[in-house]
Amino acid sequence: MRVLVTGGVRSGKSRHAEALLSEASAVTYVAPGPVPDAAADHDWAARVAGHRARRPGGWTTVETRDLAGALTARTPVLVDCLGTWVTGVLDDRGLWERPADEVTALLADLAEEVAAAIQGRDDVVLVTNEVGLGVVPAHRSGRLFRDLLGLVNQRIGAAVEEVHLVVAGRVLRL
Repeated sequence: MRVLVTGGVRSGKSRHAEALLSEASAVTYVAPGPVPDAAADHDWAARVAGHRARRPGGWTTVETRDLAGALTARTPVLVDCLGTWVTGVLDDRGLWERPADEVTALLADLAEEVAAAIQGRDDVVLVTNEVGLGVVPAHRSGRLFRDLLGLVNQRIGAAVEEVHLVVAGRVLRL
């Protein structure tokens, strides 16, 4: 099974992705987003803690931006989520103010590496956000993020067997 789970914020994506791998005794849970600083962002830290608390004991958490490398794990892999990965890559490399075509080329290359790593597996679930259904963001950073995540979602969507859209806790298999 190679599945991309997408949907809006708080739609139930993560719970659905976790349920897809619930029969596995061991899972590598890849968290590519920022490590929460409880003092700086209590809400984000609480959200991450809630995710950690509901994971089974046999699941191992790996916090890394190297998704292609993480996909070499010997256990089934759950990546949650591609949106925080894109944000982390842009933050880590100081790319928010770089020309859009330069950043797009880099993210396209990284997404292709991840897509290639997915092709060698039959036990990976990736979570992402669907950000292209709303209004055009007012700020450049929002537009850049929306466009980059849309590109990443397309590349990863082409590398998996199924895409599941989660809306209000309901799953539509595309």
